[in-house]
Amino acid sequence: MADNVTNQPIAETRNTDPGHKLVLNEPLVLQSGVTLEPVTVAYQTYGSLNTERSNCILVCHALTGDQYVAGIHPSSGKPGWWNTLVGPGKAIDTELFFVVCANVLGGCMGSSGPKEINPTTNQPWGLDFPIITIRDMVQAQVKLIDHLGIDKVFCVVGGSMGAMQTLEWAHKYPDRIFSAVPIAGSYRHSAQNIAFHEVGRQAIMADPDWCHGNYLTEGKVPKRGLAVARMAAHITYLSETALQRKFGRRLQDRTSLTYGFDADFQVESYLRHQGYTFVDRFDANSYLYITRAMDYFDLAQENDGALAEAFKNTPVRYCLISFSSDWLFPTLESREIVRALNVVPANVSFVEIESDKGHDAFLLDESEFHQTLQGFISGAAESFGLSTEHGTNNES
Repeated sequence: MADNVTNQPIAETRNTDPGHKLVLNEPLVLQSGVTLEPVTVAYQTYGSLNTERSNCILVCHALTGDQYVAGIHPSSGKPGWWNTLVGPGKAIDTELFFVVCANVLGGCMGSSGPKEINPTTNQPWGLDFPIITIRDMVQAQVKLIDHLGIDKVFCVVGGSMGAMQTLEWAHKYPDRIFSAVPIAGSYRHSAQNIAFHEVGRQAIMADPDWCHGNYLTEGKVPKRGLAVARMAAHITYLSETALQRKFGRRLQDRTSLTYGFDADFQVESYLRHQGYTFVDRFDANSYLYITRAMDYFDLAQENDGALAEAFKNTPVRYCLISFSSDWLFPTLESREIVRALNVVPANVSFVEIESDKGHDAFLLDESEFHQTLQGFISGAAESFGLSTEHGTNNES
């Protein structure tokens, strides 16, 4: 652990705080065998760490998320991506728990990634940045938890790619966590998901302004390619029912067809808006690297095809949550994880939330989901010896 970590509680970080950066004091050996240095982990915290350092909840973000889970995002001025769930009195209660979220390795909000400076060339890494995996992301998070002086994380929770990170924590570091909540995720990417990612990557790389990954040194941004990648991906986050309810075949600001290629339909206008606002906050090369990390994740393959072996003798308490209309990570895949955990056997609960909002339901105000998460956390906290009475864990 870091030498400068004391036994005093870490002070609360307000959600207007611009965040923190940890520069690791040693190289990181990646799953590919490549050594990366220096390594920076950008992170944000909410709430206070108790005297025993036992009330930490690590939140793992999804593909296009970042470390700003709650409060107001310092760049966009909008609420954090899980602001409905994380905060005082909410399902993840920052009056009771110390919440940590790190920008993933390969990301573009301060952690080491392709847009950061390569110390060898003094230029942005670009495609010289090594390929990273979900395991590498988690390894960097472990270093952060060590730096914070936390021996055991009470709960690791995340949705989508965050669920992959959560499962990797349980797989590789079962003695470092008490509980795990993988939400709307899977133990591996399906062929269909890999295919959608490849469409996005090819759109980016086909943009002339991508410049073979060197667009930052060329003073350009592959906006069109990245926008198309985001549009294609965003379709997978929604359900047919949600799209039909929200847009149907309604026209956009017109009463008749134009017989051209403008955005005649509301759904077209919506996707274009999603694409072109995305390019203002996300790095194109990071999109390539992170989608590839998701594609490579496969807990069964890593254990000779036996998923249950990934969790053999696990002491971790699990709660898996899926959504009925999620076709990106369907309930069937969560059930496969549950079956593997039952084989071990592990302490596992599972809930499928009825929702017609698709994969993105885990980011929305779904009351049953929030109640399920809050109920599991409360029960796990009691078993872990944490009080759920306000004021007990926080320092005055």
